[in-house]
Amino acid sequence: MTANISTSSGKSPLVLEARGLCCVRGERELFVGLNLRIASGDCLHVRGENGVGKTSLLRLLTGLSKPESGEVLWSGQSIAVDPIAYHRQLLFLGHRDALKEDLTALENMQMYAALDDVSLSQEKALAALWRFGLRGRENLPVHYLSAGQKRRVLMARMLTRQAKLWILDEPFNALDAQAVHELQNLIIEHITAGGLTVLTSHQEINIPNMQVLEL
Repeated sequence: MTANISTSSGKSPLVLEARGLCCVRGERELFVGLNLRIASGDCLHVRGENGVGKTSLLRLLTGLSKPESGEVLWSGQSIAVDPIAYHRQLLFLGHRDALKEDLTALENMQMYAALDDVSLSQEKALAALWRFGLRGRENLPVHYLSAGQKRRVLMARMLTRQAKLWILDEPFNALDAQAVHELQNLIIEHITAGGLTVLTSHQEINIPNMQVLEL
């Protein structure tokens, strides 16, 4: 499968590119010759049936996996040149919520801020949790939270992470209609402020000027 997409949002130097990506899993070639380019203010929705390589593509874009051929570039430089610097600019959320079940929602926020080397006061962490409907649950161990509430903790982390590039794998899973609306607004805020977003989702998404890549 070959796919190409190119978008542009002004003259910002923040650009994510994939050039000639080839991905093979086992003996199966998922895609070949895949090119994409998104810039500040862009949101790219990667769509396709299960098994076509959506998650594999996201892992290539994050640098967690390596392509059979081709390369991924961040503002003109291969992400392999300085992966630490690239990951400082990146927030990746996969299928798993990656929260520490024995820690509270607030403690998870503080832990990830420390790991990401992001300054986060308790007041800002609480404000983010409260924005997404977790007032009164911020001091509960995460294992007491529902799947949807755990996703709301991750939304709070998205708000405070300060990453320019968001790569999100099925971020709307387990969310009710209100939370879906809140997450869409959060993504719109991010790209309006000059951020970039790449996401997968089987749901209909209402984000203005969103680009679509079909695999």
